[in-house]
Amino acid sequence: MQVADIVCAIEKTAPLAGAASWDKSGLQVACRHTDVRRLAVALDPVPATIEKALDRGADFILTHHPLSLSPHLPNRLDNYHAVLSLLLRADAGLYAAHTSLDVQPDGPVGWLARHLCLRHPVLLEETGPGCGFGLAGDLPRPLSLAELVQSMATRVNMDLAVTAGTVPERISRVAYCTGSGASLMEEAAASGADLYITGDVKYHAALDARIAILDVGHHSLEEEMMREMAQRLGASLDVETFFVPSVSPFARACAG
Repeated sequence: MQVADIVCAIEKTAPLAGAASWDKSGLQVACRHTDVRRLAVALDPVPATIEKALDRGADFILTHHPLSLSPHLPNRLDNYHAVLSLLLRADAGLYAAHTSLDVQPDGPVGWLARHLCLRHPVLLEETGPGCGFGLAGDLPRPLSLAELVQSMATRVNMDLAVTAGTVPERISRVAYCTGSGASLMEEAAASGADLYITGDVKYHAALDARIAILDVGHHSLEEEMMREMAQRLGASLDVETFFVPSVSPFARACAG
């Protein structure tokens, strides 16, 4: 399958016009070949993930996060340099669908709303007609925090999840934003949600929050989002497509 056709399919779900002005969604590393035999999909373009994708024969890779938000000369022996080396040596292309994917609620980013069967979902921050960051909606029935976490744990790793604020005994309305969504806490509170699910909430932001928070970390919700993206592309493209799983860079600390 042609590179151009794969890019077209990605951008049908995640149009570049929707990407934030500060973002670097789109083609990250070009390849000389035009025909793709195996497409890999993953969350992060880090050396370990790229190596796994290449070992499985990928000659084009889609990730959520860009290779760099501030592209620079590869003048340091860091992950940026390592990934460039791997891709250029293998002549494999890299594309990132970052905020271009995040703002499409009907796409993979809406997986949690569909999993929880949220009713009447609305955007937390609209960036265009039908596009924007974060969603809020009503649960089919009120749930306790334990029930909500148990439901989410059937799809994602909840080992590093923490709460902030006073979580109500029963949760009827939920707001969420994948990745780092602390900047939308006010919008989540204004949506009438009882609980805001996101990642990377800092200490002072949690202290000042007007809404109960379930911080699941940056990794888990977006990992599942890209798994769904791989499934969608695999079902629509005439090319072998596979997902490369990853683990959070954080781990639970154990005493003793």
